[in-house]
Amino acid sequence: MNDNSFPHIYLAPLRGLTGAIFRATYAQFFQGIDGAVAPFLTTIEGTRIKAGQLKELLPENNRDMPVVPQILSKTAERFIVLAKALFDLGYETVNWNLGCPFARVAQKKRGSGLLPHPDLIQAFLDKTLAAIPNRLSIKTRLGREHRDEIFALMPVFNEYPLEEIIIHPRTGRQMYTGTPDLSAFGDCLVLSKHPVVYNGDIRTNEDFIRLSEQFSKVDRWMIGRWAMVDPFLPKVIKSGKDEIEKADKIKKLRAFHDDLFEEYARTLYGPAHLTDRMKGLMVYFLTAFQDSHNALKKIKKTRTPEQYLAAVNQFFDTEARWGI
Repeated sequence: MNDNSFPHIYLAPLRGLTGAIFRATYAQFFQGIDGAVAPFLTTIEGTRIKAGQLKELLPENNRDMPVVPQILSKTAERFIVLAKALFDLGYETVNWNLGCPFARVAQKKRGSGLLPHPDLIQAFLDKTLAAIPNRLSIKTRLGREHRDEIFALMPVFNEYPLEEIIIHPRTGRQMYTGTPDLSAFGDCLVLSKHPVVYNGDIRTNEDFIRLSEQFSKVDRWMIGRWAMVDPFLPKVIKSGKDEIEKADKIKKLRAFHDDLFEEYARTLYGPAHLTDRMKGLMVYFLTAFQDSHNALKKIKKTRTPEQYLAAVNQFFDTEARWGI
């Protein structure tokens, strides 16, 4: 296993899910996450930053879990404006999103859509790093279309004083399907002059042990979907053991869910927004349970917060059996 018995674990950014309320509530219930990369902010034209654009990252909303803001942009000038505004809020590091796999983003040469264009990435870094007061990290994939795209980018990244590079070893086209290309990730480790964070399909402690043995020099890890499915996982990775009984896990996850519901009910606009947000979270939460497919179908059919809570309470009261 990795010689570092206390690996640094990031919570990955999941758009629409791992915002400030989620991160703060998560930190109140679960241990093992050292910090998070926030879901991306998009840049806008001009030099004025709207107050609402930074609400999720106001320091008073992020006291419970250290966070690195992430910016999605292909325009250095707009990135610089937003990075400086974040620096003024106290964020000494910002992350550039070069990994978003969604077609509507990539088609505009943002996120993973920039990966086939090392010349554009180099021009962006030239302008940005000369102008921002922040340190810069990058979250990326192996490429948009092909895994080999990353190998044209590693020499470019090596030219700049980056904080770290977070690599999800899939292409943008793969989205989250197929298996991570561990061979390509290993090649990136050899090529990179910067610290590299591994991100992708750490579902169990056994997965972590296997990966940490294969990549013994990596001491920074990122978990996204599976930290939501099994929020006990980061602490298990840190301690090397799982000491919580299944019944206690169910009880704690239910309390976590209920607190999230209350917090979102206070802040989200309208009952439909609340119901949709919670249904999105339950897709992940229910993955941890045995035979939860029918319960999820019922929950997805609900239209009001009252219907939603009735379906969720029925599940926890009569059906919930921890499955992982």
